[in-house]
Amino acid sequence: MNIFETDDNSTPLTEEEKQGLKAGWITNRSELNEMETAGIAEAEIWLMTNKKDILSESFLKTLHKKMFGEVWLWAGSFRTTERNIGVAPYNIQPELRKLFDDIKYWIENNTYPQKEIAIRFHHRLVQIHPFPNGNGRISRLMADLLMRKFGLPDLNWGSGDLTEISELRKQYIDALRVADRGDYTALIGFVK
Repeated sequence: MNIFETDDNSTPLTEEEKQGLKAGWITNRSELNEMETAGIAEAEIWLMTNKKDILSESFLKTLHKKMFGEVWLWAGSFRTTERNIGVAPYNIQPELRKLFDDIKYWIENNTYPQKEIAIRFHHRLVQIHPFPNGNGRISRLMADLLMRKFGLPDLNWGSGDLTEISELRKQYIDALRVADRGDYTALIGFVK
């Protein structure tokens, strides 16, 4: 498979972003996924000693850099171009501030059950789509970090690899699309 080939539900990279691939030895999608997975594992190790407030723009950018910094030059930087999903680039920061404020409000006021807050957090972060790539993975990890802050186990993201084209990924994307219309039932069901 072409290293930059995507399915209809993936966010394609611009030519400039493709040039940001640091590991020139990577020649196929499988190698790219493997390298990114290794970076995510390193970020998980970093998270064990990091006790910062996760509901901030600076934390989000640092985490993205930790996850993908060995692979992409632009890791940790917000996207500057329009995508097939997400807000306009100039709205990324205002929408993130609004999201973090909403999450804090929901927590303080018990607006939703804790698990639902984490799921809604994940969904909104995916909708904003702040980075050129890795938005689903960082959004799932951020939701899991929120669950950990609540003292609860990580969410069950379908018990499989959501980066590969599969029936499981299709179910996940379908649940996100239903949530786009304000109905979180399918997404909540997916993580059970």
